[in-house]
Order: sequence, then C-alpha cells, then structure tokens
Amino acid sequence: MDWRDRAACLTQNPELFFPIGLTGSALDQLERAKRVCAECPVRDECLRWALELNLDHGVWGGASEDERRSMKRRAARARALNRAKAAKLAAAEHAARAERPSASGGGTAA
Repeated sequence: MDWRDRAACLTQNPELFFPIGLTGSALDQLERAKRVCAECPVRDECLRWALELNLDHGVWGGASEDERRSMKRRAARARALNRAKAAKLAAAEHAARAERPSASGGGTAA
C-alpha cells in the first residue's frame, strides 16, 4: 500500500489544498487544509515527497508553498555551512600533518 492511500486528504475536495491568493478567504482555506494535514497519519511522507519533487503549488504535508520554499532555503544554507566546515576541518588537518616531522626521522643521513 502506498502512503498516499492512507492520506487524510483523500476524503476532502482537492481544491481545498490549492488556495488562490494570500488574503481573506484564501488564508481561511489554507488554515482548513493545514488542519486536515495536522490529523494525517502520513503527513511527514507527504511533506518529504513534495520537497523531493519540488512541488510549487498547494498545501502538502501541512506546509504551504512559501513554507516549503523556506524549508528548502534553510536546508541549502545548512548544507553549504556543513561543506564549509568540512573544508575548514580538512585544511586544518592537512596543515597539522604538514607541520609534523615525518616518520623517517625528518633529517638527512650523516
């Protein structure tokens, strides 16, 4: 059985999850959709799926379009920060190895 077969939204009008606009009734619709998602047993799978497929429209896994974009930006910044930290650590380890005397004694034979 696919996770989508257990989704709480199956019994809802699909239009609920695709509000048009960011004011008034669209905000009410967004909140109603999020309430359905809040009770959904596969909310995490749904959100992960939407993020992996770069779904730009609608409410997926309880997150709006803007919220998913923010999640992706935060994840990208975290990956970049981790890469920078790893590069800095590798450079420090390389420098430390270069400063140590070699295992052969480091000097010339007399």
